[in-house]
Amino acid sequence: MNSWYVYILLCEGDKLYTGIARDVTARFTLHQAGKGAKYTMRNKPVKIVYTEEHDSMSSARLREVTIKKMSRAQKDVLLEQNIPLC
Repeated sequence: MNSWYVYILLCEGDKLYTGIARDVTARFTLHQAGKGAKYTMRNKPVKIVYTEEHDSMSSARLREVTIKKMSRAQKDVLLEQNIPLC
């Protein structure tokens, strides 16, 4: 498993969280258990709504930063254009 993934989670309150991981499903499980990021400790993740595969951690991190800078409207368009892998 050499790929890295950028993922977006839908959290309670219709909030979005963006992160990177090698195994999105395992990372989602950690988020749900309260062992992920501080944000997901306060905003419980409901489901994975977006994934995007990258060849390296650095590529995934750059994309994560780009997505985090997007407005909610831009993120919603991104979500409409992509079918989650997980």
